[in-house]
Amino acid sequence: MAAGSEAGGPRDPTPGQQLRALFYALPPGESSFHSLEEVPDYVEKSIPFFITFIGLEFAVSWIQKRKLSGRINDGISSLSLGILSRLPDVLFRSVDLISYIYVWNNYRLFELPWDSPWTWYLTLLGVDFAYYCFHRISHEVNIIWAAHQVHHSSEDYNLFTALRQSVLQKYTSWMFNLPMALFIPPSVFAVHLQFNLLYQFWIHTEVITKLGPLEWILNTPSHHRVHHGRNPYCIDKNYGGTLIIWDRIFGTFEAEDAKVVYGLTHPVNSFDPIMLQLRPLAHIWNTFWATPGFCNKLSVIFKGPGWGPGKPRLGLPEEIPVITGKEVPFNPIVPAYLNCYAVVHFAVIVDLYTELLASVTVLSQGTVLLRIGFIILSLASFGLLMENKSKAGILEIIRCLVFIGIYKLGYFRSQFSFLGYAYEHSFVKEGEA
Repeated sequence: MAAGSEAGGPRDPTPGQQLRALFYALPPGESSFHSLEEVPDYVEKSIPFFITFIGLEFAVSWIQKRKLSGRINDGISSLSLGILSRLPDVLFRSVDLISYIYVWNNYRLFELPWDSPWTWYLTLLGVDFAYYCFHRISHEVNIIWAAHQVHHSSEDYNLFTALRQSVLQKYTSWMFNLPMALFIPPSVFAVHLQFNLLYQFWIHTEVITKLGPLEWILNTPSHHRVHHGRNPYCIDKNYGGTLIIWDRIFGTFEAEDAKVVYGLTHPVNSFDPIMLQLRPLAHIWNTFWATPGFCNKLSVIFKGPGWGPGKPRLGLPEEIPVITGKEVPFNPIVPAYLNCYAVVHFAVIVDLYTELLASVTVLSQGTVLLRIGFIILSLASFGLLMENKSKAGILEIIRCLVFIGIYKLGYFRSQFSFLGYAYEHSFVKEGEA
């Protein structure tokens, strides 16, 4: 019998089911639901597993290479971008689902059975092919790349990087899923939309090398390392989400060869999550007005990020910077105490964020907006701290004073009683002193 054989509220997966969801290993019988309301929020419930696997990756990396798999500054930046990307979903239902449900309700041609394994596997293929198409276009159309490049801006490659997401990307990706809304029920689509995203978490790692015959069919850590590389042989390759077959079919596959150097061809050199989201758009704006000719201006927006007047649509391969092997990641010198401070205060923000997710349905809109505003302020402050900017101290003092005021007014609370006690006796008492 299928998991959602009777209508009702969201079905909470067991820990074992949630773990298998990360690897797209829940069969149709355990992940088919009659209505959209029954579909669990697999992504939110994966947060404890994200943390566990990040810790495991650090341990394995230390055993393998005697070094950790990431840096504090880059890790906080990636997590900040991940939190920032999910904040709109606190206020609104996902634009993917809104648009999909609209097409389903008004234009569907026929309805495949929600509890059929054939529907489940067809949706797996459909969602992954739609992701391949979107992902490829997001590298080939400058205005969409401006959003997607956030995910590629890290010069590390680890499980933190998987959580480094764009706020704006979801507002262009939704349209690629709409053909499925003509015949695939929203409850089935909603499951696979999450599974496709979750699968891509664990492939962001260097501690797994090759996976044998699975490399022919699945997207693997090796294949995805190529996708994140800025080596000339890595550019615009391996777009698949769960499956690598689309790249093999359409000629965008590249096997891992020379050591991959990660990040953008022109590094942004920043840990500020707001700047990382907005600077590419500012660059397009400035280039648009600096480029002569109306058609050329349109090309700035709709051709590749490497395009320029007189160049091919995707730019010239010879203009991609050569990799020397001596590239040094952006890593400003920050005192150890400041790193410790940032980690502790970032943990507080993670606590506030997860508590917001758990209680958003019972909070007033004003309280939700207040918490979201404070989270954004905090993430921006941490980014400046990690860059050791001169204005970071002033912004951080303002942030802490805002925290004290909001906490005393009762707009914040922790989901853990011991943390609530710590906030009361550490932050607030200090403020009163």
